[in-house]
Amino acid sequence: MEFLKTIEKSNLTDQELIALYKKSHDLKILAELFQRYMELVYGVCLKYFKEPEKSKDAVMSIFEELIGKLKSHDVENFKSWLHTVARNYCLMQLRTPKNLKTTEINVEIMQSEEEVHLNGVLEREEQFDKLSKCLDALSKEQKLSVELFYLKNKCYNEIVEMTGFEWNQVRSHIQNGRRNLKQCMESNVEG
Repeated sequence: MEFLKTIEKSNLTDQELIALYKKSHDLKILAELFQRYMELVYGVCLKYFKEPEKSKDAVMSIFEELIGKLKSHDVENFKSWLHTVARNYCLMQLRTPKNLKTTEINVEIMQSEEEVHLNGVLEREEQFDKLSKCLDALSKEQKLSVELFYLKNKCYNEIVEMTGFEWNQVRSHIQNGRRNLKQCMESNVEG
């Protein structure tokens, strides 16, 4: 990244440079620290903006943000903190009103929310009525087993205790009842 001048490098750690910057507010110190991770920041920006020039501008803006942010934050891991700052900057830029795309909606072709709601309620009522009729069409054993299992959330063993059926019978009644219900519900003829 050649759009920032190369800064003289010291052998100080990130933490030492942060401490020096907080004391002196010298931008050369901040620039040295930032330059270590500038490629990372550029990569984050490029990932979000997908445009090299816009990403380069963002890198410079992020550096400007750091001038104030680093003074007020206690940073233990500068690299990961900077990554988060860069990501948040990009996301905020993408959320600005100029970047949001809007579409005009033709009100005449939209369905009314009330009509859609009522249609859904009526369809569910019809399904419940059909389900009730189909349940009544099952054999007594299938109906009882299906209702206990699906509507009362009873397990096979509880159904065995409540009905006196054998375990295999309960399983058979539930499987056959479910199959018969499905066939009945899918048929156009009401049970």
